[in-house]
Amino acid sequence: MTERQAAGLQLRAITKRYGEQTALHETTLKIPAGRFTSILGPSGCGKSTTLMLIAGLETPTSGCVLVDGEDVTNTPVEARGIGIVFQNYALFPNLTVKENILYGLRARKATDAEQSSRLAEMLELTYLTDLADRYPAELSGGQQQRVAIARALASESKVLLADEPTGNLDEDTSAGIIELLKQTAHETGKCVIVVTHSRQLAEEADEVMEIKEGKLKKV
Repeated sequence: MTERQAAGLQLRAITKRYGEQTALHETTLKIPAGRFTSILGPSGCGKSTTLMLIAGLETPTSGCVLVDGEDVTNTPVEARGIGIVFQNYALFPNLTVKENILYGLRARKATDAEQSSRLAEMLELTYLTDLADRYPAELSGGQQQRVAIARALASESKVLLADEPTGNLDEDTSAGIIELLKQTAHETGKCVIVVTHSRQLAEEADEVMEIKEGKLKKV
């Protein structure tokens, strides 16, 4: 993959409170483009809240989120340039691999030439070329996760977020997914962030953040 689209992520004095409870204490940090970054923490520590704030699925109580230097705090999810990979894959069961990957591009009415080019690129990057016409039910868990990653990247996302991306996978398949995410960051120059409770997975990253009781910091 020759295209490089650098985009760093910044959290600037960002906080999130639910009533009297603080889910994320004031946090300022930069997460670089072209690096594979992990956010490590146990259940209930605030890591999923952090992911949702970055993605735009939650609104911060204060502070802002910047992508490639642009404040996207009030930008809708679909316009942020952020791709999200969920633990349960969230694929459309009635669509083939290639149709799932193209879904976002078709929704924004990309040209046929752009769709064809991006599809070929994503299939190659995620090693799915031979599986393009299969349906999700015909794929293994690892293959489904690769489809989810390809779909998230296909729409020119500048930042890729992955929520517990190996939670349902065996050890060997998990290792392959982590290697793919790392490769994606290094080869495309994108900012790739994984949220996980697994220290083993987290320590595979180039940059490791840890969150405890809503306090996020670099390790």
